Amino acid sequence: MLAELLDLAPSGVEEVDAGRDIVEYAVYGAPGELPALPDLKAAAGEALVEVSTSEIADDWSERWRAFHQPLVLAPRLTVRPPWEPPGHTEIDLVIDPGQAFGTGAHATTRLCLELILELDANDAAGGSFLDLGCGSGVLAITAAKLGWASVLAVDNDPAALVATRTNAEVNQAAIDIRGLDLRVEPTPGADTVAANLLGPLLLGWAERLAGAPDPPARVIASGLLLAEADRVAAAFTTSGLIELRRRARGEWAVVLLGRG
Repeated sequence: MLAELLDLAPSGVEEVDAGRDIVEYAVYGAPGELPALPDLKAAAGEALVEVSTSEIADDWSERWRAFHQPLVLAPRLTVRPPWEPPGHTEIDLVIDPGQAFGTGAHATTRLCLELILELDANDAAGGSFLDLGCGSGVLAITAAKLGWASVLAVDNDPAALVATRTNAEVNQAAIDIRGLDLRVEPTPGADTVAANLLGPLLLGWAERLAGAPDPPARVIASGLLLAEADRVAAAFTTSGLIELRRRARGEWAVVLLGRG
């Protein structure tokens, strides 16, 4: 859905938190430049996708910038767009939200970052990290800055790969970036996997992971509505992964799973 909207409105598309069980995409463009999109609803897994268009003032690009405020998880991490001044934390990341990706402030990404920062330094030293569905690359770049020995970012969206590569270069983060369709291709092995995906994708991956010879030691599963968290956590038990920690923010949840 997101890739198709970007083809129609390259000026910008944004996922908006519209409440429980609803995913809303805001399509940006100057008056007269928006495509003729009908109001519609479509199912995406267990979520309902709503698409609608409305014109906003000529200064929409400045308003868009004002929307993307820095994310500060003091004292460890600041994630900011390039037009904001440097932060005063241990790690200061510059993430360009680009056409379709935020800077990490969405609840699902923020929850992932909080758990990544909570992992012991021993998890990073000498370990490998996989950002499964990397988007802007903020999780992978953070992992590289925290000292994971090898970091891989994968996504099936070409725009995400471009954004991740650009952001990695800006932040001087050494990460590997590859295209991958999680639904049909095997997942690369890693000690720690951050999977900020939708619930149905996580359930499908958990099912395939059950037959993997070497499942990850830790999985950070996000992109979950609160009502989905128990079911997704249970799905990973067939791979020997049990729930260790859970966080929630608004209607969203993240679960840290490990080998006990």
